[in-house]
Amino acid sequence: MQLELAKDINHHIGDLREDALVKSLVKQEKPDVVFHLAAQPLVRRSYREPVLTWQTNVIGTINVMEALRPLDYNCAAVLITTDKVYENKEWVHAYREIDPLGGYEPYSSSKGAAEIAIASWRKSFFTNSPVAIASVRSGNVIGGGDWSEDRIVPDAMRALQQNQSILVRNPKATRPWQHVLEPLGGYLLLAEKMYAAGENNSEKNPFTDAFNFGPNITSNRSVKDLVEEILKYWPGTWSDVSDPHAVHEANLLNLSIDKVYHQLNWQPKWDFSKTIATTVAWYRQVFEAKSSSAIRQITKEQINSYY
Repeated sequence: MQLELAKDINHHIGDLREDALVKSLVKQEKPDVVFHLAAQPLVRRSYREPVLTWQTNVIGTINVMEALRPLDYNCAAVLITTDKVYENKEWVHAYREIDPLGGYEPYSSSKGAAEIAIASWRKSFFTNSPVAIASVRSGNVIGGGDWSEDRIVPDAMRALQQNQSILVRNPKATRPWQHVLEPLGGYLLLAEKMYAAGENNSEKNPFTDAFNFGPNITSNRSVKDLVEEILKYWPGTWSDVSDPHAVHEANLLNLSIDKVYHQLNWQPKWDFSKTIATTVAWYRQVFEAKSSSAIRQITKEQINSYY
């Protein structure tokens, strides 16, 4: 909305749960590459709307794959889930793509179920198909453009902009923080390699699999660390509002990215400090921007800086 991108692209708005709509749009657009990012992505909302969460994240993903099944030409589809698909044992070890899937609350369990569906459809319907299917699991992404509810960074940015204290509900929780441009770059690289393998008529596309995209281990930091790093670039205060009776959220999460390093030659570029500094800079500049063109310029400059 802020960037007014709908003016520059062939843009459709619809409900992912409507299978006929998804099929008609795929048939109409004839895509060479598909990135499926649509989801109900909020943990606490999933407690309030568990059925909608599962319908969107599981059935919605199946609808995308069903729409791709009739394609008879080379197409690469990257289906995005989350780092929370794993059965979280609250251990310090990094989760690998072969570790058991699971999920405590409706959000993570729905994403784990989506991964199971993706693997099933890939084996059942896409083994001898020109359509290549991969799933990707990224760490906690932050960066400009996120205005969602119940996310620590946009909540912090809104609080600081209004000269209010940042309210932190899980200061000890540890996450693999990474700038959103990191996994997006990885998804583009994976799609490129998948498509090229299809063009070369590889007997089995080696990239039709599940992949983790996360930060280096040094970016696995607590929410408290994140907030205090934010305050280095935008002075303010924060308050611990932990609630022992709050709904369950994971405390410890870490991803292994060995697979993407060896198979895609991908690794993160920005460390924790650079990620936070760039994120805060985007929000501060956008709060002061007077037009969508100014916001576009700010965004382009950060993308160019990353690449």
